[in-house]
Amino acid sequence: MSLLALVVTVNAQTSCWSSFRGDPQLTGHSASKISPPLTLLWSFKTGDAIKSSPVICGGIIYTGSNDGFIYAVTAGGKLKWKFNAKNAIEASPLILDHMLYFGTLDGTIYALDVLSGKMEWKYSTDGQISGSCNWAFGPGKKLKRILTGSYDYNLHCVDALSGKPLWKYESGNYINGTPAVIDNMAVFGGCDGLLHLVNTHSGKAIATVDIGTYVPASAAIAGHMAYFGNYDGIFYCVDLIQKKIRWSTPGGGPFLASPAVSGGKVISGSQNNFIYCFDTEKGTLIWKTRTLGKVNGSPVIAGNYVIVTSGDGRLRFLDSATGKESWTYEIGSPLFSTPAVTDKMVIVGADDGKIYCFGKK
Repeated sequence: MSLLALVVTVNAQTSCWSSFRGDPQLTGHSASKISPPLTLLWSFKTGDAIKSSPVICGGIIYTGSNDGFIYAVTAGGKLKWKFNAKNAIEASPLILDHMLYFGTLDGTIYALDVLSGKMEWKYSTDGQISGSCNWAFGPGKKLKRILTGSYDYNLHCVDALSGKPLWKYESGNYINGTPAVIDNMAVFGGCDGLLHLVNTHSGKAIATVDIGTYVPASAAIAGHMAYFGNYDGIFYCVDLIQKKIRWSTPGGGPFLASPAVSGGKVISGSQNNFIYCFDTEKGTLIWKTRTLGKVNGSPVIAGNYVIVTSGDGRLRFLDSATGKESWTYEIGSPLFSTPAVTDKMVIVGADDGKIYCFGKK
């Protein structure tokens, strides 16, 4: 994969949604062709609110809960195992090879065996972890490494197999989101008001781009462009080759959700209750759709639909061309996590502590 080739990796395995946004570039795009209407197949109760976004692979769903446990649940809604991390888990887990990686609000990164839930290693940072882990190859593409931002201001890089620390990159404030990765570059915004471009081999800065105010969510990379919103309601496109802002569009509310990008559209939700769709080339508004609650959960683009949750307790399928609602299901509890989307099901976590699974009967 190369920036110059303008290639975007998508989640080609339609039976898996193995990370927070589906791929290392955090595109939020699924190759699944799932379409509404759907039926609630089952729900599974954890011990507290779920802000962690679920992931699924091999027929097993994994999600964290504010009760301090990570749960592995079968595609039929039965508990396979749970692991006590002893602190709230807001970050989405990452499935990579045979391991499950996630961080907790006490700043610990865990690696578990995906089948048994046995801990393989843990690594401690000095601040809470709210964003998900991502991964990158080391030099020569021989060994994989885990990248995680922390409220200790650092982006941490550890060996995926052992948890051995490899490097830390210090930013100027909290890192709330997940770093997007393409080639040997990690891209993330922070509470220091900068977009950071970091070499994943060395941990050295490639460049920073001044965004003016803090960036609480993650960026999505399509081609050589990074897309994201900031807390002032401005949505940005940054050219990763030129290392400068290509366009910015004001007028939104605070963007705590991460965007989804596909087919010339970039879509994100805002705390002002709207979902926005921008043209990727020019930044012009294509459509916006109002919900009845804050949109902190990040949307997923699948086929002709945008699948999104909101604080009004509804799961929505929107027409990606117009933003019009195609189908909705009212769960009745606020939804702040991102849906996991496969060819057969959509899984969401809710503030009532339940995992909800939707599909065709």
